Amino acid sequence: MMASKREQVLSALFGRLQSVPNATVRRNEALPQVVPAGGLVILRDGGPGEPDVTLNPRTEFYSHRAEIEAFVTRPVDGDGEPVLDALLTEIGTALAVDRSLGGLGENLTWSAPEVSVLAIEGAAPILNARMIVTVEYLTSDPLAA
Repeated sequence: MMASKREQVLSALFGRLQSVPNATVRRNEALPQVVPAGGLVILRDGGPGEPDVTLNPRTEFYSHRAEIEAFVTRPVDGDGEPVLDALLTEIGTALAVDRSLGGLGENLTWSAPEVSVLAIEGAAPILNARMIVTVEYLTSDPLAA
């Protein structure tokens, strides 16, 4: 069974993120309580929004907004920002390799990260960065390939 264009695009984006060295990469996971040593990257599918539609033949142009979250444990010395920055740099490098996601998308862009700290009782604080990733793609049917 052929996946929808949306799923093909998201799977390709997930594949790009899996090339980030040393990081554990997941899709649509719950917030972590423990972060692996190499960092954790979670792709959240987001939504395609309302399409621009052209007729004859009918084609829908989506600007799908997904979210990437990056997590690192803040060391006891409190100096986790350089580690998070290195992970974000690797994510940017992985995304920049192919902005068309193998020809599935028209363009791939991402926002600057929004950084915060997650405090979990009984655990080391976790540094978190969120970025919006926009993938533009065309399809003739939003539920089919």
